[in-house]
Amino acid sequence: MKITVFGSGYVGLVTGACLADVGNDVLCIDIDADKINKLNQGIIPIYEPGLEAVVQTNHEAGRLKFSTDVAEGVKHGLFQFIAVGTPPDEDGSSDLQYVLAVAEIIGSHMQDYKFIVDKSTVPVGTADKVRAKVLETQQKYQKDVDFDVVSNPEFLKEGAAVDDFMKPDRIIVGTDNPRTTELLRALYAPFNRSHDRVIAMDIRSA
Repeated sequence: MKITVFGSGYVGLVTGACLADVGNDVLCIDIDADKINKLNQGIIPIYEPGLEAVVQTNHEAGRLKFSTDVAEGVKHGLFQFIAVGTPPDEDGSSDLQYVLAVAEIIGSHMQDYKFIVDKSTVPVGTADKVRAKVLETQQKYQKDVDFDVVSNPEFLKEGAAVDDFMKPDRIIVGTDNPRTTELLRALYAPFNRSHDRVIAMDIRSA
C-alpha cells in the first residue's frame, strides 16, 4: 500500500519505518529540510533502539523515502498519516496548529480519495477539527473530493517503540465508517497475525 506520513519526528519516523518494513511504499514528509537531508543520508534525528537499522534497510530498498514536497506527499499515499508534534499550549492544552496545517495541506492538494489518519497525540474532538479544516480548504479551492478521517492513537514507549509498533498489545481504530475499519485492518494485518488486536470504536472514544 502507498502511505504518506507527515512528520518525521519520534512518532512519524517509527510509524513510517515500521510500515515500510512489512512491504509498504512509504513517503515521509517534513518541512525541516535539514532533517530530511540527514535522513536521506541515513542519519536519524533521534535515538531509539533498532530504529536506525529499520530506517536504513528500508530506505536502501526504496520502500522508505523522505521529502519536503508536501504536494508530492498528498499525491503519493492513499493513507495520509498525521504524525506531527502537538506541543503544550500556554494553558497546557495540546497545540493543534501543526495538525490543522497538515489537514489544510491535504485539503488543498488532494485530487482523489484520501484516508486521513490522526496518529499524533491529540485531545478528543481533533478528528472533527481535521475534517472541518479539510472541507473548509476544499471549498476555498472549489474541490469536492471524498475522504475519511480516523483516529489511530499511538502507544509507543521510548526505548521500546519499534517493538511496540511491530508487536502491539492493541491497535485502536476510531471511525464512523465500517469501510475505513476494514482498510486499517488490512494495513495492520502484518502486525496482527497471532491474535486480533484491532479494537474498533467511534472516533471520540478512540
